Amino acid sequence: MPTPPRRRGRPPKRVDAPLDTRDALIRCGMATLTEKGFSATGIDEVLKKVGVPKGSFYHYFDSKEAFGHAVIAAYADYFARKLDRWLLAADRPALARIGDFVEDAAAGMARYAFRRGCLIGNLGQEMSALPESYRERLEAVFRDWQARLANCLRAAQTEGTLAPTADCDHWAAFFWVGWEGAVLRARLVRSAEPLHCFTQGFFTAIGR
Repeated sequence: MPTPPRRRGRPPKRVDAPLDTRDALIRCGMATLTEKGFSATGIDEVLKKVGVPKGSFYHYFDSKEAFGHAVIAAYADYFARKLDRWLLAADRPALARIGDFVEDAAAGMARYAFRRGCLIGNLGQEMSALPESYRERLEAVFRDWQARLANCLRAAQTEGTLAPTADCDHWAAFFWVGWEGAVLRARLVRSAEPLHCFTQGFFTAIGR
């Protein structure tokens, strides 16, 4: 029998291993929830994008709520690694590391035309319509981010670029409260200006 000619273009997506299927669903959930939020995202939409049968979903997740928890965990891990990459950069002054993180975040939002925001912040805004089990999980993620930033601010104190009397835990909490608002505004106006506006105000405040 003659060998059929290969089709042009990209080969169809294939998810062969069970672990690959679960990971693919979670990755797709991260991208979709970051852009659309939890309530507006249907399971069918995620399954269609990944290219797996509808019945596969409940093989890996007991419910949409369980799926959401898995997506939150994956995003928290992804973002923690991103923070460490910038905030632990020993070759950069501590305060400059924060600025580097902001520039990277701004570039990331621009790459997706400001359609995507922060998944944790998105879910926090939807909390009144979400399962109650998400509340503490989301707050735990924010506390983890705050701790990482507080450590960076303490490094700035060691360097002498931040006053030794500055309350690093307070300013780290302040940063993330303001940052989530800046991300929301950046998506609204489709510009990184709100991110830079907030960051400039943050550096001014901690420098007093």
